[in-house]
Amino acid sequence: MNNRKLFAFIPLVIFIVLGIFLWRGLSIDPTELPSELADKKRPVPAFELPSLTDPAVMLNNADLKGEVALLNVWATWCPTCKEEHGFLNRLAQDEGVTIYGINYKDEPGKAREWLRRYLNPYKKVILDEKGTLGLDMGVYGAPETYVLDTDGIVRYRHVGAVDAKVWKTLQQVMAQVKQESGQ
Repeated sequence: MNNRKLFAFIPLVIFIVLGIFLWRGLSIDPTELPSELADKKRPVPAFELPSLTDPAVMLNNADLKGEVALLNVWATWCPTCKEEHGFLNRLAQDEGVTIYGINYKDEPGKAREWLRRYLNPYKKVILDEKGTLGLDMGVYGAPETYVLDTDGIVRYRHVGAVDAKVWKTLQQVMAQVKQESGQ
């Protein structure tokens, strides 16, 4: 076979290879992002950051221990965060779910006004103004929600808004974690 005929097959080979990559990419769920923390059951990275609601108070890992809880990453610049905020309020008020917040790469004044206007579902809110904690956790953006066990270990990660459908999954994970810890 001469070289000319061989070159005629190159576009076909390129097309097949690109088709395989595109087909594989379409089968990936973008909400199922890998989580180093949840996959390895690691604690929330060590931190010491101010409380959004009381900047004189410094919060750290110990503040996230003691009960199975949600840890929600949010910001005022995030439209999806506003979409889920009412649902988080219902979880905290009506179902008694403990939710900690990480205010991510945001302006503290705007964030405090947000909580005043739309209510505060969070037991404590960590001010991560520079995004250092979020970076250490592998946050892709807001909103993200983690399930923490009683030792502050990340047991599950959800990327995107928490709604009734997502809550069913989070509820199951939290129930399993509570059962494992004897709560």
